[in-house]
Parts: sequence; structure tokens; C-alpha cells
Amino acid sequence: MSDFLRQLPGSSQRSRWARYLHVDQPLLTLLALFCLLSLLVLYSAGGESLDTVLRQAVRMLMGFAVMLVLANIPPRTLRFWSPWIFLGGLALLFAVMFFGEISKGAQRWLDIPGLGRFQPSEIMKLSLPMMLAWYFHERPLPPRWSHLGIAMVIIMVPVLLIAEQPDLGTSLLVAAAGLLVVFFAGLSWRLIGGAVVVFIPVAWVLFEYVLHDYQRQRVLTFLDPEADKLGAGWNVIQSTAAIGSGGITGKGWLNGTQSHLEFLPESHTDFIVAVYAEEFGTIGMVLLLLAYAAIIGRCLWMSLQAQDTFNRLLASTLSVTFFVYLFVNIGMVSGLLPVVGVPLPLVSYGGTSIVTLMAAFGIIMSIHTHRKMTGR
Repeated sequence: MSDFLRQLPGSSQRSRWARYLHVDQPLLTLLALFCLLSLLVLYSAGGESLDTVLRQAVRMLMGFAVMLVLANIPPRTLRFWSPWIFLGGLALLFAVMFFGEISKGAQRWLDIPGLGRFQPSEIMKLSLPMMLAWYFHERPLPPRWSHLGIAMVIIMVPVLLIAEQPDLGTSLLVAAAGLLVVFFAGLSWRLIGGAVVVFIPVAWVLFEYVLHDYQRQRVLTFLDPEADKLGAGWNVIQSTAAIGSGGITGKGWLNGTQSHLEFLPESHTDFIVAVYAEEFGTIGMVLLLLAYAAIIGRCLWMSLQAQDTFNRLLASTLSVTFFVYLFVNIGMVSGLLPVVGVPLPLVSYGGTSIVTLMAAFGIIMSIHTHRKMTGR
């Protein structure tokens, strides 16, 4: 796999413009092709609305611009600003508690004049790994117990603030990003096994006394979606029906019935992969997963070239976190995981999420393209 990734066009010797812009050509090419595919699927999932496609295209261009800016910022500068970016993200989460907009029963958004409406919780998907990578950078690895305790406090503060909004899906993803940094810092498997054992009774307590009613219902629906076919189980039943009806070759672009007849809810956001599977079938899904694997593999290969602790922890965490987003979305749409409201990365409609993802890729490119400048 690593040989294949090194042999991708532009991977052995970057073009002059790629060196000047500090971008990775293979990754940039994969992302551009993925965005074109996303707009194609979104046109069908969004009811053939050209306006929806144009709005998403503008957001993608914004994402590429952010990626380009971050790719040109040296990693040492990113490391210096990591604590301040993290504190700024926490300040925005506190601002959501007092000034956030309420939509569909959740208070997750801020509307700032000049910046527009966005979710501050998305910033934590980047700032928390940056903060933890900064924290472990000057400390011995594997981390000591005291360092692990401080790291867990750093993780839990934003996770609890996001869960309070409430936004269980994003809080779990942010927690996963933080725990991945701790794992890559050298956490022992014995400690991981002990944490899993402890988590079982804690999970029961959370289910019984902490989760909201609708969140508990999502877990129960996951265990038995047929128990409430026309209510809580409707989303999963319709999405699995759409995936299964696609067969081997699919029904063809714009010919999906579940989304076009409005049986499939949130067809252009969280459940867009069901639309894709129905129209392009098993063959299309295999090609989609291979494309995702190429992106993840390329990012992991670049993270292996990192030259210090901060760069290595941050690049590897952002790479694996992208896989977690993919795994959770496809898992919940296919009925293998509870529905937690996680969009399909790079494909689902949404502004803040696409910009955040592109920012992560920009950071990985910066770490890779500046590696000779940092020295060993």
C-alpha cells in the first residue's frame, strides 16, 4: 500500500507550483475529484436543486482556501498557537451556552456578523488534537500517570460542553480525536483494556441518568429498529432499504426512489451515502471506499514522515479521525451503529464540516511539506 501511495502522480517529485504552495499533489488531486463526486451525488440527493449544489461548491472553495492557507503555515507556528486556538475554541463553546441559536431543540450555533452561522464544536475537532499534541511534545513518552490525568481533563472539558448543547455525535467524535492523541503518545494496551472494563458500568450510568430521552431512544432503536417502524426506526429502515435496493450496479444517477419519493430523511446530509448506494450499487460503494482508503492511506504515509512529536501525533490523529468519521456515518446509515448525526466526510451537505475537514488536510500538508525545514 505504501509503495502504491508513493507512486501516485506527483508523489515522488512535486511540481514547482506544488512546492511553492506547500501542497501535496496526490492528496490534492484525490480531494478535488472527491468534491466533484460530492456535487454530483448532492444534486440527486438534494432534489436536483442547482442552488444547493452551488452553495456547497462555494463552501468547498472556501475549504480549499483555508487548506491552502494552513498548508503554508510552518508546523512550529501551529505548535506555538495551539494553546491559544484551544482556549479560543473553549470561549466559543461557552458563548454558545449564552448566545447560541436554537434549532431543532439544540443550541449549537453562533451567528457572528461578518462570519455567518457556524458550529464552534467543529473547531474542537482540530484544536483539541493540536492542544494535546502540544502538551505531549515536550514531555517524555509514553506519558506518565500525571500527564495522562491532565490530558483527560483537557479532553473532558470541551466534550462535556458539546454534550450539553446537546450534540452527542460531535462530542463523541471530539472525544475520539483526543483519545487518539493519547493512544499515539504510547498508551499501553493493558491500560486500554482496563479502561474498556471500567467503561461498561459507566456507559450504563450514562444511559440511565445522563442521556436525553431522544438519545436513549436512538440506542434502543439501534438494538431493535422494527419496534417503532413509523417513528424512531424509520430513518434506519428506509436507509437500509435504499442501500439494499441498489443491488450490484445501482439504479443509475437521478433514478433513486427512496430519496426522490422522500422516504429517506436527511438524504442530502447524514444519509447521503444511502442515496449513493441506491443509485450506484455495490460496485459504486466499493469504488467510493477505495477512494476513501487512498485518502486515508496517503495521509497516514505523510504522518509517518513527520520529524517531531507534535507533528507525528497531530498528523496521525487527524488521519485516523477522518477514518472514524467515515466509519461512524456508514455504520449508522447501514444500521450497524446508533444514529448520532454524523455527516459523510467530504460528501454530505454542510459548510462548517467541509471547511474543518479541509483545514485538517491543510495541517497534514504543512507537516509534510515543511519537514526538511524543521530538521531532526
